[in-house]
Amino acid sequence: MISFNLICEHAHPFEAWFRNSADFDSQKERLLVACPQCGSHSVEKALMAPAVSTSRRKAQVALALGEEQKKALTQLKELSKKVRENADYVGDKFAEEARKIHFGETDARGIYGEASVDEAKALVEDGVEFMPLPVFPDDQN
Repeated sequence: MISFNLICEHAHPFEAWFRNSADFDSQKERLLVACPQCGSHSVEKALMAPAVSTSRRKAQVALALGEEQKKALTQLKELSKKVRENADYVGDKFAEEARKIHFGETDARGIYGEASVDEAKALVEDGVEFMPLPVFPDDQN
């Protein structure tokens, strides 16, 4: 079994388990894969960070990227950087600030920060729109 990070056409991220990639493709084609938040069947695999524990493995993963993947990763890094540059960092107060913005208690603005899984689930339940920003290996050095 393999877990895929998925995202629907409305940018709702979710996770689902499949026997393999072909099983995902087959189920998607038969409209058996749907977003649990909005029910959309327009679902794609999201970028997934591999579980890497040693620098030697990192080199192997980097070498496994084809030119198209390298280009897409560069574009994703640039987009992530632009999002951060045009938003306020609120640290571990992300859930609190996002809720205030959603309910009109403070001026609307772009924010980013950290949230626990439980906080993120609660935000979804409250109807707050947000999305996780990818963390790249370079960001942690």
